[in-house]
Amino acid sequence: MGNDAHPPVGIERSIQRSSPLTRKLLAPNPGPMTLDGTNSYLIAAPRSASAVVVDPGPLDDAHLAALAATGSVALVLITHRHADHSAASARFARLTGAPVRALDPAFCVDAGPLTDGEVIEAGGTRIRVIATPGHTADSACFQLPDDGPHGSVLTGDTILGRGTTIIAPDGTLEGYLRSLTALRALGPATVLPAHGPVLPNLEAVCDAYLAHRHQRLAEVRRALAELGPDATVALVTDRVYAHTDAAVRFAAEASVHAQLAYLRGAEPVPVPALVPAPAPPLVPEPDQ
Repeated sequence: MGNDAHPPVGIERSIQRSSPLTRKLLAPNPGPMTLDGTNSYLIAAPRSASAVVVDPGPLDDAHLAALAATGSVALVLITHRHADHSAASARFARLTGAPVRALDPAFCVDAGPLTDGEVIEAGGTRIRVIATPGHTADSACFQLPDDGPHGSVLTGDTILGRGTTIIAPDGTLEGYLRSLTALRALGPATVLPAHGPVLPNLEAVCDAYLAHRHQRLAEVRRALAELGPDATVALVTDRVYAHTDAAVRFAAEASVHAQLAYLRGAEPVPVPALVPAPAPPLVPEPDQ
């Protein structure tokens, strides 16, 4: 989106407190695949002299200036390679002098890549890196164990504040299911997603996401039983996502491609015992 993008009515563009240790600024890039826009996060303890910025977002000068105006930036972290999260990284690094780190070295600036399980001390707090492949091969989440009673997790596009995510061409459904199971083990942490509102219980959201994915797989299995085992992505999409808007048909086909790849070659990933807990409603795919 360009700099002249206007927020939907009722969407707040100022910096908002999102948890005890984080604030967020919504980028002006709303759309069918970004919901209200990308949430750029600032991580900092109350008396910290600097902050960590997660996902500076798209190339929008006003958005980047607002993030930079909050004070010293010690580090920039990227959840994954998609442009609505990473396009502004190099420009923001020049603007603030902060290094940029991501799992993929191609998106790092003046710093080495992140490693799974690494604990970063910056912004006056601890940030644990969790590799969560699935949505993309390079997806990462960032756990803040000291952020409130149960901690928080910045989930990028692995978990959204509304709906569920698609599997990009370089991601896999098998990896995504494993990542959800790993995140579920973190318990009722606050979910700080890159799109949509903050959610109160990571474990409950993972339960809902896992149930949703396995329901979709059951629908694809039924479609294959009716259409034949070699049915194309387009035919299965017609059957499973019959009422999808044409504008997001490509996202439905991406989901079906990942589901077929999983069913035709992946080993099943066990579903953990689901504990009854409130969970957000999931909109029909194609999701974000």
